[in-house]
Amino acid sequence: MTTPADPDRAQALGQEWQALFRAHEGYEFGALALKLCALILCGVAWGASWLWVLLPLLWLQEGVLKTFQSRLSDRLLRVEALLREPAPTGTAFQLHSEWLQQRPGGAALIVEYLKSALRPTVALPYPILLSALAVF
Repeated sequence: MTTPADPDRAQALGQEWQALFRAHEGYEFGALALKLCALILCGVAWGASWLWVLLPLLWLQEGVLKTFQSRLSDRLLRVEALLREPAPTGTAFQLHSEWLQQRPGGAALIVEYLKSALRPTVALPYPILLSALAVF
């Protein structure tokens, strides 16, 4: 496989950064949409027994989205570091190849999703909604 000349490599890395950034922001909007959906569902169907199932599912789904977003963040930081080099040496468009090399196994992947779901920026407002649902 031939390697591109440095200007081509820098341009490809720049294109990758732009694509990753757009996707990263898309995941953020998706996570916010899940939170908004949870709030609207609670407002519309307060007291419905199915909220006990749906709210934790939305919470876990947001954890999965944020885990995906974290992978994009890792690659974004890697691309930024490569772009700071006077003559970038890295290869562009390696998101999945790099991730596959570090991909955890089945149970570890589930633990990664759960850890992401427990981060405060992900968890809020779900515990509050579930607690309020239990009280009222």
